[in-house]
Amino acid sequence: MNLLIIEDDRDIAELIAYNCAQEKMATETCHSGAEGLVKARRMVPSVIILDLMLPDIGGLEVCRALKADAKTAMVPIVMLTAKGSEVDRVVGFEVGADDYVTKPFSPRELILRIKAIMRRRTEGETHDAECLQTFGILEVDPARVLVRVRGKTARLTAIEFKLLHYLLTHQGRVTTRDRLLDHVWGYDAALNTRTVDVHINRLREKLGKAGEYIETVRGMGYRFVEEITKRS
Repeated sequence: MNLLIIEDDRDIAELIAYNCAQEKMATETCHSGAEGLVKARRMVPSVIILDLMLPDIGGLEVCRALKADAKTAMVPIVMLTAKGSEVDRVVGFEVGADDYVTKPFSPRELILRIKAIMRRRTEGETHDAECLQTFGILEVDPARVLVRVRGKTARLTAIEFKLLHYLLTHQGRVTTRDRLLDHVWGYDAALNTRTVDVHINRLREKLGKAGEYIETVRGMGYRFVEEITKRS
């Protein structure tokens, strides 16, 4: 496992790198957004720890650029920032962040979140032998982590793909937000159920007409429909 730390505070970067080393995680560190983009594209890390407040290119812009690049689009990104309001978290998730840790933070919590992300990725690899799944105008290929709508590729983040795949494989059943947090994000984050709503909204937008296959069940959660009525 190799991590890229993009953090302008050298003390914080060294703290993260030290704790990662204790867990046998290899790290590379850089202190600006521009340098981070270059290194991310060169090494394609397992996970990126990204500070929001960088001296040149802001963390949000770095995140957008990485998620727009086919080479790094599937690399999980953990936002690390002093901005902890719900609005700030939502914005971070909207640009493609997979997790969000506020400063001051517990190094142990950060490590646990990184491990949760890697566990999700490992679990995702167990689906490589699964067959192509098709439903209406939607086509999901777990082996290639690929989604198409009417034959056109939908560019999803790792979390968005996991959400779609989980809902599709539990087709017709209502899944609560807490359960999605547990199975897709991989840790107990019951206080952040808004995170699920943000990602579901972004997923629907990217799926276009196929986004209608994901239903909201008021007061409960979400469900992938069992039958197509007039959705295609």
